Amino acid sequence: MTAAISSAHSPGRNVMRFSLLPEPGPQRVYGLATLVNTFGFGLVVTSLVLYFTRVVHLGSLQVGLGLTISGLIGLVAGVPVGALADRHGPRAVVRVTFLVQFLSALGYLFIRDFAAFVVVATVDMLAMNANQAADGALLRRVGGEDAAVFRSATHAITNVGISLGAVGCAIAVQIGTADAYRALIAVNALTFLGAWLVSARLPKYEPLPAPDDGPRWGALADRAFVGYAAHNALMSMQYMILLLPLPLWIVGHTRAPGWSVGALLLLNTFIVIAFQVRVGRNVTTIRQGGAAVRRAGLLFTVSCCAIGFSAGLPGWAALLLLAAAIAVLSAGEVNHAAGTFTLDFGLAPAHAQGQYQGLAGLGLGAGGAAAPTPKAIMVKATCPGEFPCAASTEAAPSVGPTQGLHTAPSSRPMAN
Repeated sequence: MTAAISSAHSPGRNVMRFSLLPEPGPQRVYGLATLVNTFGFGLVVTSLVLYFTRVVHLGSLQVGLGLTISGLIGLVAGVPVGALADRHGPRAVVRVTFLVQFLSALGYLFIRDFAAFVVVATVDMLAMNANQAADGALLRRVGGEDAAVFRSATHAITNVGISLGAVGCAIAVQIGTADAYRALIAVNALTFLGAWLVSARLPKYEPLPAPDDGPRWGALADRAFVGYAAHNALMSMQYMILLLPLPLWIVGHTRAPGWSVGALLLLNTFIVIAFQVRVGRNVTTIRQGGAAVRRAGLLFTVSCCAIGFSAGLPGWAALLLLAAAIAVLSAGEVNHAAGTFTLDFGLAPAHAQGQYQGLAGLGLGAGGAAAPTPKAIMVKATCPGEFPCAASTEAAPSVGPTQGLHTAPSSRPMAN
């Protein structure tokens, strides 16, 4: 947990060992900015909806509609802003998005009606998607030759930041006053300003030269990558299991104690923090990335089947089975993340990392928007045999494009 990244040199090979404390220099600066930013996300990830309903007094349907509208509009920012980062350098674009996010986060403190809520949420989602696209290009440059492994390290750091923020969120929600919710939003806004200040210490990476005869929107013209992005959108639905169907399934269909919902989420967080870097170190090629994603699909299926069979068991047995299922799900998440980190970078040409990361983010956003429907089917399942059928949304894509990725190494250059 605390050991620094170290490197060992042998003839013709550079072996990098990543942990939660990156090596001094740009990687440690980037890791600190990530920790600050994700701490703020942990503060509001569950409390923001409560703020809208309890403090602003919006109806739950208004909140859902507003978030859907803003989320769909926000998807359009990824590819063009990613291309902007490719042309002008990723650091400057990322820092601009931090400032916009700072202002949009503060804007939530001043909304009084539904229209203002939609406007602020839309600006926030546009800035978030823009940040993710440009940040993918920045991470690729900071990580260098081992960018995929470094991204696994930042994924673990992200989970630490969100977990720390969730502690502050729990305290404020327990207090339950309007000022407590406003404090969460204000601190979250300040974390964007903090990330903006920290990121100033990163090098100014110059744009990489692009081919003169290449298409301007190469990512959209790249059929292989578009297919991969669509495939990953379906696979990414699994990230919603812990947030949407699992709590309702536990409460409505099992005899497991109610506190197990929070405990299982903590179990997932611990496994990701403990094993993401270790698994990511062994997934560094296109072949390995495709295999990891396919392996994740199998693990997701096994996990969902086990969750389905928890119905009707005694409380203690249901809890044990659910814990085992979430452990398997978490192993799938770690493999899926490691595989997609490698594929995101390895399938994209060096000069267009931002544009390609924007397209990958568009797929993830679309998957997140589509996830509630199949997850709702899971919740409505009334017997163990029905739950695995709904769970097929997790595994079916794993036998598609990744089969080709497993056997076809990329020949595209990687940016340093």
